[in-house]
Amino acid sequence: MITCVVDYVIDPEKIADFERFAAEWMRLVRREGGVHHGYFLPAEGASDEARALFSFESLAAYERYRTLFGVDPEFVAADRIRDESGCVIRYRRTFMRPLLPE
Repeated sequence: MITCVVDYVIDPEKIADFERFAAEWMRLVRREGGVHHGYFLPAEGASDEARALFSFESLAAYERYRTLFGVDPEFVAADRIRDESGCVIRYRRTFMRPLLPE
C-alpha cells in the first residue's frame, strides 16, 4: 500500500470552495479503487493549511489513477473547481508507506 499525503496552502476565505473541491476528489479516488482517508481542514484559529490522505494498493495503481488527470471529464471538472475559485494557493504531494497497528 502507498499513501499520498497532500499538504495544501489554501485561501481561508474560500473554505466552502475547497470543501466542494475535496468532496469531488474523495469521490473520484474511491471510483478509481483508492481509499480516501479524508481532508483535514482548519478547525480553530486562523490557518491556511489543509491536508488530504488517500491510499492505493500500490504505486502502479496510483499511477493508473494519475493517467486520468487532464483526460477524464470528471477529473477535469474537479480541478476546475480549484482553478476557477482560487481556493488552493499551492500544494505538495508526498508518498508514504503506512505502518499500521496489528
